[in-house]
Parts: sequence; structure tokens; C-alpha cells
Amino acid sequence: MPDAPIYLDYAATAAIRPPQVADAMMAYLRDVGATPGRAGHSRAVEAGRVAFRCRRALARVFGVRGDPGRIAFQLNATHALNVALQGVLRPGDRVVRTSYDHNAVRRPVAALARNGVSETVLAGRSDGSFDLDEAERALAGARLLVLSHASNVLGTVAPVAELAARAHAHGALVLVDASQSAGHIPVDVEGMGIDLLAFTGHKGLLGPQGTGGLYVREGVEIDPIFTGGTGGESGPSGVPEAMPDRLEAGTQNGPGIAGLLAGVEWVLGRGVESIHARQSALKERLHERLSSVPGLRLLSPAAPEGAGIVTVTVDGIDPSHMAARLDRDFGVMTRAGLHCAPEAHRILGTEATGAVRFSVGWATMEAEVDHAAEAVAALVSETMPACAG
Repeated sequence: MPDAPIYLDYAATAAIRPPQVADAMMAYLRDVGATPGRAGHSRAVEAGRVAFRCRRALARVFGVRGDPGRIAFQLNATHALNVALQGVLRPGDRVVRTSYDHNAVRRPVAALARNGVSETVLAGRSDGSFDLDEAERALAGARLLVLSHASNVLGTVAPVAELAARAHAHGALVLVDASQSAGHIPVDVEGMGIDLLAFTGHKGLLGPQGTGGLYVREGVEIDPIFTGGTGGESGPSGVPEAMPDRLEAGTQNGPGIAGLLAGVEWVLGRGVESIHARQSALKERLHERLSSVPGLRLLSPAAPEGAGIVTVTVDGIDPSHMAARLDRDFGVMTRAGLHCAPEAHRILGTEATGAVRFSVGWATMEAEVDHAAEAVAALVSETMPACAG
């Protein structure tokens, strides 16, 4: 057993965060405590400054060169995706999505389909690629293309810029789920042609749970799915037209935004490109070491341009049992199951069993990756004689 448990589940949440994040949240609760946009006293003004600084930092991460106010805070990526999908699509519209989608896309689209929105699902391949000719045909007449920047099962990245260009040629908007890429992989909404970007704060951006947001490109109209107080323009019965108030009804998560700001500033201080390079090297190291384990199937391609995810199955070992043993006996924390993406597992032939996912993050060390690979090898060697018998 290692001296301390090894956390390799960053694709689910960054359970280990820089200490500045907790410090910022405590300082906010102690010294500010008010809500952005509510009242004009000094605490409320300071709360507004924290929120603005966080939007501005997020704009830097995502390549937003215009108004940072085009980023509206949401509870998480699921919340942001629901706001985008329900705010854009109307009965009679058609949405094109992919078979790599998380349930945060799949289920809202299914709900919309029961109310007159049609869907086309782009088939994926086991290496994470798409048939771009199929995508071209599917986009004709579509209202919206939605896709994950990086698969939470495979770690592979989608050709966002190319698909966005094809979508725009057909008059479709482009919504990108950046849950697995924000803070891990460079994102440039303007350079990549992204109209709407949903992101969460608790993964690669190193913020707390309950934070995230939705970027909406200037000129894109989106109807709010929640209405209520925004702190400004209190007279009219309708919600304000201006962003971000249009999509931010109700009291915002001030302490969470302060923590998210600290996490994003940490990411900016190191640089997303540098973070990605380091995590890619760790992923490559883990991928290489696991490749020699007998009976182990690497589902994730090497994909150095992708997220730090390595997903596997082992002949004769149930993934849930494997993850439990890795945690209990070897001190390695992973995630087993379908990872809220059953269609991706269907492509891989693992829909019935799921798989075990290792995911590296900002605090992962080479020695931890090596220990994880050694733990898998030990577990497999222990189990294989029983399977053979």
C-alpha cells in the first residue's frame, strides 16, 4: 500500500485541489458573504468584483476576446447544457449529437424529443473518430450540433473546429460540452467556431462542486429556462435581455465563485498548454505500463492530444470488483461502470459490464501512475490462475 491513497478519478471531480481554493472560499464567507448584484454596500460591491474577476479569468481560459459577461454562471455542466438545449431548441427543430455524449446531453435531448424536437445521432468508432461525411449529411437542415470536446470514456477529442465549420455552413449553431477539456486541454471558442460552451468548475478548473457556466456567443439568442430576481431591472415582469443576467436568475453561489476564481487563476498561472503536456505524459506512461498486463484490454487510444483518461477491462474480472479491490487493497481510487455514457460503451462492446477508468490530474505524480499499473498487474496475476482453473 502507498503511504497515502492515490486518487486517479479526476475525470469525475478534482477531489484534490490547490489549497488556494478552500482559502478563497473561507475568506469570502468571512470577509464578503454578500451576493453579487444585490445592493450597493461595500460587501455586495466586493462580491460583484469577485464574480467579474472570475468571468474575466474564465474568458482568458476559453479564448473569449469580447465581453466576459457572455459567460453566465451555472451550477455545473449538466445545468448549463440543459439551459442551452432548452433555450435554443423548439418543436420542429432537429439537433445532431454524437454517440460519445454524456447523459447530461442524451437525457435532455430525449426529453425534448418527446415534445417535438427530433434528433440525429452521429455514430462513433471505437478509436473515438467520426465519419465526417455522415456528419455533413446529418447537419443539413439541423438547428443545433452538440458534441463533447473530449470523451469522458475514451479521452479522445472531437474535431470541433472542422465540425463547427460544417455546421455553420448549414446554418446550425454549435454547442460544445467542455466538461473534460476545460482546464485540461486548450479551448478557443472563437478560433474553434463555438457558439455555446458548457463547462463545469469542479474538474479541470479545480473549483468546488456547484460551479460552472455557459458561454453564449454575441448574437446568439437563448431563452432562459429559469426566471426570477436578477438584482437589476426589477420592474418589468420579463427577465432582462442583457447577459449574464438573462441566464442568472436567483442568488448566485458567491463562495463557490470565489473558489472557482482561485482554481482558474491557478490554471492560468501554470498555463493550460503546460498542464495538458504534463497530463499527456502521465497518461502515456500509464497506457504503456498497462499495455503489458496479460488479459487487459485498453479501450482508450493513446491519443496524446486528448484528456488524461485511460479506460480498461480485464478478462475474467468484473470492473466493479476490480475498482473495489484497487481501492481497498492497493490504495488506488478509480471509477468503474458506464460513466454516464452508455452509448460510448455500446461502441466498445462494454455496455453490459462497464469498464474501469483511470484519470490523471494536476496533482498526479509519476510514482502514483507506476503504483497503479503495478497494482493492476498484481491483481490480474492473482486472479488469472483462478480464472484458468
